[in-house]
Amino acid sequence: MTETTDRKGKEWLTQWDPEGDGWDSRLAWTTLWITTFTLTMCFVAWFLPSAIAPKLTNLGFDLTKNQLYWLTSMPGLAGGILRLVWMVLPPILGTRKLVTLTTALLLIPMLGWGVAVQNPSTPYWQLLLLALMSGIGGGAFSGFMPSTSYFFPRRKQGTALGLQAGIGNFGVSLVQLLTPWLIGFAMVGFLGTSQLMGGEPGMPEREIWYQNAAFFYVPFTIVGVILAWTMLKSVPVTANIKQQFDIFKNVDTWLMTLLYIMTFGTFAGLSAQFGLLMKNLYGAGNPEIVSGAGAQAQLLVEGYQLPDPVNYVFLGALVGAGARVVFSPLTDRMGGAIWTLISGIGLIASILFTMTALSPDPAAGAEALQADFTRFLWGMLLIFLFSGIGNASTFKQMPMIFERRQAGGVIGWTAAIAAFGPFLFGVGLTMMTPWTFFLLGMIFAVLCVGITWVRYARPGAPRKS
Repeated sequence: MTETTDRKGKEWLTQWDPEGDGWDSRLAWTTLWITTFTLTMCFVAWFLPSAIAPKLTNLGFDLTKNQLYWLTSMPGLAGGILRLVWMVLPPILGTRKLVTLTTALLLIPMLGWGVAVQNPSTPYWQLLLLALMSGIGGGAFSGFMPSTSYFFPRRKQGTALGLQAGIGNFGVSLVQLLTPWLIGFAMVGFLGTSQLMGGEPGMPEREIWYQNAAFFYVPFTIVGVILAWTMLKSVPVTANIKQQFDIFKNVDTWLMTLLYIMTFGTFAGLSAQFGLLMKNLYGAGNPEIVSGAGAQAQLLVEGYQLPDPVNYVFLGALVGAGARVVFSPLTDRMGGAIWTLISGIGLIASILFTMTALSPDPAAGAEALQADFTRFLWGMLLIFLFSGIGNASTFKQMPMIFERRQAGGVIGWTAAIAAFGPFLFGVGLTMMTPWTFFLLGMIFAVLCVGITWVRYARPGAPRKS
């Protein structure tokens, strides 16, 4: 039982024991659904740049390929850094203040992006600053997840955390799916003027309202702020920053960090870069396809369909988030380690399959290029699938490996480091070819599979989980 006398105010519970007979399941599930709704808005804000950036050049912004990669990388850098801050806040602020204040801060990047995209002369440094501010949504994860874990018994934490993280992850798919639809019409006149979006080769210009991609979520975010402030309570877990840092003396903290980099780092990194990678390999970002000479120039005439990233990019996050939700109850039944092992093996196979489509040859003709693109798309979706499974299983493992006070800190820490995924993927893809980058990812997955088997999954494993 947790008791305290130094936390005052009606928001603070005087005692809380989720493992006992008096567990208030209604309060726990209410907390879960409110924090899950606000976490979804956090992921929307975090991945706004990934949905907005691929089309900025079509709006008249003078940006290079590398500058666009950096725009989609900055939220990962900021999210990772801010998660290191947010991970220590749950015992200090409590759930109510933490969720309310964080959700309110999301309004800054949402309103900022809505204004910036209407003016192609917006300086690049301002776009980078907005991308960094979007990282607030990424930082929230390391505060929300540990905070929610306080409300549930261990036997239900796999399901509870899987639902929260999985549905929250749908925010990535949501912003990427809705953006092309939202920008197609004027929502409210005072939200700004329309813009002309230049078409891809062979397509005409069209009138759009690109600010809708950001402004649409503002009312929902405000609702989240109100729900959090009026309905949430705080568990009186007492742990100062120094006490929380004792997790770093435990070797399992570092091993689980590697495993979560493999799973969530991959999910977040690919979610941020999927659209640009597709555009630069198979779409208008590949000059050999759209302006090459000889046989390459004939691709469009021969019937090759330039893929528009907005028609596909949401699928990756949708598959990954869906897998996290669906497999979370299975981790409660079967344990997390076995599913982390399956996730790692699946990632190795999926990456190897995708690597066969990362060096397209336009000279081979339209039919061959179309087949390569299909293989690339399916390979990427398989990577998202297995990363989503691993996201669910690792969050089941951590509450089983660590005591309750430490488990929240480990969840926050591992989530913080894995949040650098979008940044690392963006930087990596500017420094090396996609094939080389994916090869390094596959080697890392092999290492993680070995760790999972030896430490957590094999019969007689030291930390069977």
